[in-house]
Amino acid sequence: MSDCECSLEVTDKEQYKVLWWLLLINAMMFVVELAAGLLSESTALIADSLDMLADASVYAISLYAVGKSAGQKAGVAFTSGIIEIILGLAAGFEVVDKLLHGSEPQSFYMISVGSLALLANSVCVWLIARFRDGDVHMRASYIFSKNDVIANLGVVTSGLLVALLGSNIPDLLIGMLIALVVTRGGIQILKESREAFRDR
Repeated sequence: MSDCECSLEVTDKEQYKVLWWLLLINAMMFVVELAAGLLSESTALIADSLDMLADASVYAISLYAVGKSAGQKAGVAFTSGIIEIILGLAAGFEVVDKLLHGSEPQSFYMISVGSLALLANSVCVWLIARFRDGDVHMRASYIFSKNDVIANLGVVTSGLLVALLGSNIPDLLIGMLIALVVTRGGIQILKESREAFRDR
């Protein structure tokens, strides 16, 4: 076996292992954040949980792409972008529903669970950072992980503002911002996947 093939095999194994860790972390945090979001009536937590679900789905799909052709990896990235956009829009609709029907978000859940999610996603960014300039499906995974950290900081900030102001407006604003970040991330991945299709 040539040196090139050995290097490729090691890289594929490393990608596979990292993606499994990302999938497990995001799937676990989706359940935790969704439960906390429903209990606390927090649109920010619910939106962030949908972001976790989107990422878990993306990582599951990306596992399929490890070791595949450039065209298949671009296809996986494109599918990942579509999933991100759909769940980003779902998060946006949740915010609109709470805006129309009212909510009383609980800051304790928002701050504590948001901080836990921030820790989890910081680990994810650390795990995936070395692949940020690699194949398109790994670049997509890195973008999603970075977006998650931003979203988590938003949840914690909105929890502090809800406690300080006694209003649900910060929760609604952050929930909508998270929805926009998720949707924007999906659009960015669609663009990168199209470029990868052209370059293959």
